[in-house]
Amino acid sequence: MKEDLNHPVHKKYQVGVEAALEVMGGKWKPLIIYHLMTGRKRTSELRRLIPGITQKMLTTQLRGLEKDEIITRKVYHEIPPRVEYEITPYGMGLKPALDHLCYWGEEHLDKVHGDRSKVLEPFEDC
Repeated sequence: MKEDLNHPVHKKYQVGVEAALEVMGGKWKPLIIYHLMTGRKRTSELRRLIPGITQKMLTTQLRGLEKDEIITRKVYHEIPPRVEYEITPYGMGLKPALDHLCYWGEEHLDKVHGDRSKVLEPFEDC
């Protein structure tokens, strides 16, 4: 998050993970980032890839990620208008962390359920 010259940031952090979670924490942002790491997506594509997220929540999360320069938004001046989102090079810096979370999550599912395929829907591997 950039510092606004009119509103300097005064928040203090105890550890770096606090800052990271502030930017990419929560239920939806890591999923949005993960899907955008596979390529640029339209809002409707993200809605299909992330069942359960509402349009309002998706819009809110996308705006936050854009503000923090994790993603970019490109508007095509067509009829009807088309908007696409893409991960920035800065946002790609989160890939190793998300990869590790994904691998850990799969191992956790194996540990808890004996076989992740019982509870993990088929999709692209991490």
